[in-house]
Amino acid sequence: MARERLQKYLARCGHGSRRRAELLIEKGLVFVNGEVADLGVSIQPGKDEVVLHGEKVQPPKTLTVMFHKTAGTITSTHDTHDRLTVMDMLPKRIVDAGVLPAGRLDLETEGLLIFTNDGDLLHRITHPRYRCRKEYFVVLSRAPSERILETLRRGVFLPDVGKETSPAQITRLRRRKDGTASLHIVIHEGMKRQIRRMFSGQGLEVTYLKRISIGKLSLDDLAPGKYRTLRDRDLAQLLKSDEDEKNRPPHPKGRGGRSSSKGGSGRSSRGTSGQREGQKRGQQRGGQQRGGQRRSQR
Repeated sequence: MARERLQKYLARCGHGSRRRAELLIEKGLVFVNGEVADLGVSIQPGKDEVVLHGEKVQPPKTLTVMFHKTAGTITSTHDTHDRLTVMDMLPKRIVDAGVLPAGRLDLETEGLLIFTNDGDLLHRITHPRYRCRKEYFVVLSRAPSERILETLRRGVFLPDVGKETSPAQITRLRRRKDGTASLHIVIHEGMKRQIRRMFSGQGLEVTYLKRISIGKLSLDDLAPGKYRTLRDRDLAQLLKSDEDEKNRPPHPKGRGGRSSSKGGSGRSSRGTSGQREGQKRGQQRGGQQRGGQRRSQR
């Protein structure tokens, strides 16, 4: 197991901020393997014994939840302007477990957020090196040309960020009578307001944006503002990539196997998550023209 700074470990275990943990160490109140700890020492959690105030410090139980963020909430642990944050939407017991959001969605973007107190998992989801798959349902103010989509698929330079996007997977879903268009896009990074900036650079406005999956873990029917604790099989889905799907052995055909004549991938009877989202939004719109009325992201 990787080593961890003592003050970071104490903070993770619920003993205040890292600065407060440093003060506890400086006062000689923290012992590691029976010896007074020095500031700057690193430990191996689960192997080294850490004692504070005469009691053994126990690491918190690993907890990961998926959450359906609503528009108008800020992805932050706190807000200086006293606006509603995603942490305000979670039960106190989950917040007290030390979970943090793995990445962020901007103010008006809805959809899947992961919260965890597992530092390694947090790193796997957020660090560009791991190319974590993220899929979004997008509504545009007007239909894009195929030339624009091909440009975005190859990757574009974002001046505000100073970086070029990696290749994206973009699939058209439908073109509406009001001139708007829906599609879904898969990216493997998470620059600030990336999708909105990608399309605005091509003269297109994103009027609605929702993240529908991370890895191969889908939002599915989780209601807005609700959360669900993830189990081991969910975590396995969360870390799956497109390459994992390509390298998976095919299902056996015939008796007991899945026949390609009955749905191919096994999902076609329900459609892709992006298509289901498009159908759902089409039913909800009912003449409201939600996408056209929604203000663009600040």
